Amino acid sequence: MSDLIVKDNALMNASYNLALVEQRLILLAILEARETGKGINANDPLTVHASSYINQFNVERHTAYQALKDACKDLFARQFSYQEKRERGRINITSRWVSQIGYMDDTATVEIIFAPAVVPLITRLEEQFTQYDIEQISELSSAYAVRLYELLICWRSTGKTPIIDLTEFRKRLGVLDTEYTRTDNLKMRVIELGLKQINEHTDITVSYEQHKKGRTITGFSFKFKQKKKTGAEMPKNSDSSPHIEKPSQIPANIAKQPENAKKDDLGHRASKITGLIMSNGLADRFKRGDESVIDMMKRIKEEITTDTTADQWENKLEEFGVIFQS
Repeated sequence: MSDLIVKDNALMNASYNLALVEQRLILLAILEARETGKGINANDPLTVHASSYINQFNVERHTAYQALKDACKDLFARQFSYQEKRERGRINITSRWVSQIGYMDDTATVEIIFAPAVVPLITRLEEQFTQYDIEQISELSSAYAVRLYELLICWRSTGKTPIIDLTEFRKRLGVLDTEYTRTDNLKMRVIELGLKQINEHTDITVSYEQHKKGRTITGFSFKFKQKKKTGAEMPKNSDSSPHIEKPSQIPANIAKQPENAKKDDLGHRASKITGLIMSNGLADRFKRGDESVIDMMKRIKEEITTDTTADQWENKLEEFGVIFQS
C-alpha cells in the first residue's frame, strides 16, 4: 500500500518554519494514522516509533533518538498560519501544530496529539487535496527542499506555478526575515540546493525563473515535469524479445465496452478541471450561495457528463488565465 500523505492545500501553502526532523515526524504520524486505521483527532495520541524514522529516512540509530527528542521540544512551540472564509470576510488564523507531544525513552517512541485546527486540514480526504508518496521526500536532506516540493505539487495538474512574490515565497518556505537576506544567497542556499535534491531524488524535474522590476528580483516562478519511469520500474517480459498482445488475450468485457473508457476519460477531465479550480484559487468564483467547496466540486463533476460540457468548463477556466496542458 502506498504511503500517501494527504494535506489540505491551505495547509501546504501555509507559512511555517519547521525543521526537517519536525516535518518528517509529522509525516510519519499521519502515516501511522492511515496504516492503523485510527484516524486523526484532537484527543487520542498517535505513536511514532524511532525504528520507523530510522528505516524510512536511512539515518543512524543514535542520531535518530536524539533528533526525535529535540524535535519533541521544538515542535510544541511551532506555529503555522492559514486563512478561512467567514461571513464578513477572510480571517488569518494562527495555530500550533500539536497540542501535546512527548518522547518515551523506554520504548523509543514519540506520542503526538495534533492541535484541533490541524485535524480537519489533514483528514478531509477530497480531490482538492495534494497527495504524494513519502518515498518522494525520504532522500531530501534540506527542510527547504521538502517545503518546495510540497509547494510545487500543488500545481501538479498544470506543471507550472504562477509568479510567487519574493516576500510570499520566503514565508511559504519558512525562511526567517533574518536568514538569507541577500537574494543571491537565497537562490544558492534555498532554491538551487532544494531543486538539486528534488531533481535527483523525487518524481519531478524542476526549473525556475526569476522575475525583476528594474534590477531588483521581485519573485520566482517554477516549471516542472513528471519523470518517466525507468526500465527497472516497468513490467518486464520473461524474455528479451518484444511481447505482442494477441487479440484473444484482451478480456472480452473490456473489448466490448468502449463506453467505460469514455466514462474514465470524462472522469479524468472532470477531476482535472476541479483540481485546477482549487490550485488557481477560483473556488469562490464558482460556489453557489452557501455551497461548500466539496459540494461545489461534486456538483461540477456531476455536470461534466459529455465532452461538450467538459469543453465549456475548460473554456471558462481559460478565461481566468488557466492553462491546460495536453
